[in-house]
Amino acid sequence: MILDRAASGNVEPDHMASSRINEWSLGPFGICDYDGPEAIRLRKYATGTHVLLEEIGVETGATPREVVWTKNKAKLFRYLRPAKRPGKQVGRRHSAPVLLTYGFVLKPYVLDLVPGNSLVEYLVGEGFDVYMLDLGISDAEDARLSLEDLVLDYVHGAVQKVLETSGANEISLCGQSQGGTLCAMYASLFPGGPVKNLVLLSAPTEFAPRNPGTLGLWTLVSSSSGAYFDPAMVSKIFGNVPTDLASQIINSMASLQATTFGMVARPTGRGFGVYDTALRAIRELADRDVSLRSWLAVSKWVDDAAPFPGEIFRRWVRDFYQRDKLVKGEVKLRGQRVELSNIECAVLNISGKRDYVVPASKTEATTALARSADKESVSLDAGHVGMLLGPGAKDLRGRLRDWLAPRSGDLIAAKY
Repeated sequence: MILDRAASGNVEPDHMASSRINEWSLGPFGICDYDGPEAIRLRKYATGTHVLLEEIGVETGATPREVVWTKNKAKLFRYLRPAKRPGKQVGRRHSAPVLLTYGFVLKPYVLDLVPGNSLVEYLVGEGFDVYMLDLGISDAEDARLSLEDLVLDYVHGAVQKVLETSGANEISLCGQSQGGTLCAMYASLFPGGPVKNLVLLSAPTEFAPRNPGTLGLWTLVSSSSGAYFDPAMVSKIFGNVPTDLASQIINSMASLQATTFGMVARPTGRGFGVYDTALRAIRELADRDVSLRSWLAVSKWVDDAAPFPGEIFRRWVRDFYQRDKLVKGEVKLRGQRVELSNIECAVLNISGKRDYVVPASKTEATTALARSADKESVSLDAGHVGMLLGPGAKDLRGRLRDWLAPRSGDLIAAKY
């Protein structure tokens, strides 16, 4: 289980813990296996978690790391093994490094949420040489940033730097959500390249399937909506699409609400500070209990958006949602046709049965079209966020370890 049972003194055998599905240790103040961003956001404000975040905060992305490459706003991080000593051997690692890639709207620290509930931390602990490409926060000068730039410059540049830094000849490319779409496109454009393994987590490639899911009905409407919605108009008016605007407004209102509530709740004289005492107790509990710490962190993440680069938004909506060009092999990047059938590396394609952001139907085409001799599709009983961070996330992590380890070369001495 991800939930910290030892902190409360109620330790139970692992086989009993593994049978408990969708259980929160602190009622609604915890992540459920079925959670998606919309469910988390709803509970965040219903429970007043937004006020708690303003008062006590939470540290995210805590796994030690170093920047090994930058391009514009993007950074490539390499994660360090515990107790790193320069030039000293610290255990052993798999020879093929893992490059994680997230999307370009919400922040990638969801993959390294908090100590004790982090995909990055887990993979590092299992002996993988882990890197992450953070595409950064776009501003006005990035309005013309294109899909070509992301796939052929940013992802490609990161892959080359990982190989150079690690000394490896092959790499495992792992992308979640939008980042997985970029990784699938990259693997299809470089079938003879260094990508040995392709891992996709809730990564859409077919944007208008027959069964897009409840929240995916947009795909059916948008496939014929060009007459009423031209995505180019949005980018012309705004430049970058201000997907962070709502987050800025919400966070400002939360800050004001927390300040007001604190002024009312705190005593004005020598009275006992019940409010501050309660906050201190919650902070101390969060330090001990990974489930509460995770809840605070994911509540922060769900409203921590970045602007959607304008030109990428135009292509993403027009070519993917409205015309479903990617699965049809009609997308071209700098004259190169993106054909998912060109993917030759080993493929692990993971989706969530309860994922209403990226239903499994939007991910299946990748496995079906890839010509790889070694390919596997897995659909977990989980939601978009729950599969990464919920009580059942150990299933995802175990599958990744068991699939990647035999495909990642020999164990070699780790000097990082």
